[in-house]
Amino acid sequence: MREMGQRARAAARILAATPTAKKAAALHAAAVAIRRAVPQILEANAADTAAGRSNGLSAAMLDRLALDPKRIEGIAAGLDTVAGLPDPVGETIAEWTRPNGLHIARVRVPIGVVGIIFESRPNVTADAGALCLMAGNAAILRPGSEAARSAAAIHAALTEGILAEGLPADCVQLAPTTDRAFVGALLRAEGLVDLVVPRGGKGLVARVQQEARVPVLAHLDGICHVYVDRGADLAMASDIAFNAKMRRTGICGAMETLLLDRAIAAACGPLLARLCEAGCEVRVTEDLLGLDPRLVPARPEDWDTEYLDAILSVATVDGVEGAIAHIAAHGSNHTDSIVTRDAATAERFLDAVDSAIVLWNASTQFADGGEFGFGAEIGISTGRLHARGPVALEGLTTYKYKVRGSGQVRPG
Repeated sequence: MREMGQRARAAARILAATPTAKKAAALHAAAVAIRRAVPQILEANAADTAAGRSNGLSAAMLDRLALDPKRIEGIAAGLDTVAGLPDPVGETIAEWTRPNGLHIARVRVPIGVVGIIFESRPNVTADAGALCLMAGNAAILRPGSEAARSAAAIHAALTEGILAEGLPADCVQLAPTTDRAFVGALLRAEGLVDLVVPRGGKGLVARVQQEARVPVLAHLDGICHVYVDRGADLAMASDIAFNAKMRRTGICGAMETLLLDRAIAAACGPLLARLCEAGCEVRVTEDLLGLDPRLVPARPEDWDTEYLDAILSVATVDGVEGAIAHIAAHGSNHTDSIVTRDAATAERFLDAVDSAIVLWNASTQFADGGEFGFGAEIGISTGRLHARGPVALEGLTTYKYKVRGSGQVRPG
């Protein structure tokens, strides 16, 4: 870890001074290499997936792990997209001149070396590597054992593109081991690693937050809500709620709790039936049990559970204020949505719900850097410092002050 950190630090110094065009060219070359390496990536992924099934990985984890030609093309396209984004490095955020003539500018600069620890999502190899590189940071990637072969195949293509443009391979390094001890070493790498980003389950994130001696950017839970207001178009609400839960149940932006305004709850029977018919287990408050025989009673712990599966908890609330109160009590500050035609009610929800992402008439599954136009994301942050929501290029920079004077000295 120390050797990798020292090499990463040297590469970060080079990247910090690398022109935008050269960084972009390296990512375009990496995208070409990934498209050329589809057979090798699929072969590696097939081995990972087979091992995952043998080891009892859940359906949600297997879905995160699985690659196909369409998903690999998405990875390559993501590299091209990141390459075309505005480079934040060197951007002047603000500038002003003091009465004494000092000119002060706040300017974006790279963070330095970023460590990314991830489970089961091999696409993170390319997404995180590309975002770090474009923002002028060196990256150290540590995939979980379940995705190790796939990550190595993607990393090989990424390295090919980086080298093709004359940048050091150490710009994006892949851990040579999946030993848990490497994670501990990464978390203790003060002076070598400037930021750690965990992408994985609650156990991984909790361990990182507890053990890290370097700053951490992460979210712990994705307990996302959709609230259907009395002013909602119920057909729209059905489509949004169904997509929010069932499009991909294993991602952090999947809806885990559906909130129904008590005034229109009885009219939501078809929505709940649609979810049941799709194979979702729907756990509801007692007042909703009569809407469909397939509904089951919710338990108190359901409101605080991230299922990452085809399971949903449903509660009735007293209007938008009831929804805001429920989310404040049980949410995880990740992503929450309101469905309504009433603009005033929507604005109240958008203002009052203290989550990183708050939506109006849209699925929570849009909680993704690519969908925000960021090309990709290194993760979702639910914290309140530095970066929040999908973290992409700007979130991977910090800033410094450039102060230009003409001989000023501070009076005694």
